[in-house]
Amino acid sequence: MQLTDEKLELAVGRTLQTGVLLAAVVVLIGGVMFLIHAPAGPRPDYSHFHGVAAHLRTPTGIWHGILRGDAESVIQLGLLLLIATPVVRVILAGVGFLMERDQLYAWVSVMVLAVLLYSLWHIQ
Repeated sequence: MQLTDEKLELAVGRTLQTGVLLAAVVVLIGGVMFLIHAPAGPRPDYSHFHGVAAHLRTPTGIWHGILRGDAESVIQLGLLLLIATPVVRVILAGVGFLMERDQLYAWVSVMVLAVLLYSLWHIQ
């Protein structure tokens, strides 16, 4: 099967659609879980910023939270899926360019992937 530019564009487009829809569904499920299990009480104080819990800062912690049924962990997984979508898109494009034997764009994809991974790795 010959890979053409149109097929590559379609595959990349489907990847973006699927990633965004999957992330939205996961966040929606987590949001519904959060609303169902939210304790009734006084309104939260939004005048001061409170960071996320420590277990929501690592993929391992998020996974353990999901296994416990933690709604915030499910929401965080949806956000991770949303962040991962463009990374997967760049990888798919790079592989497609390699299959098309387009060395220039394959190297550009590798450089874009390196910048993406560097920026994700050094978020503070």
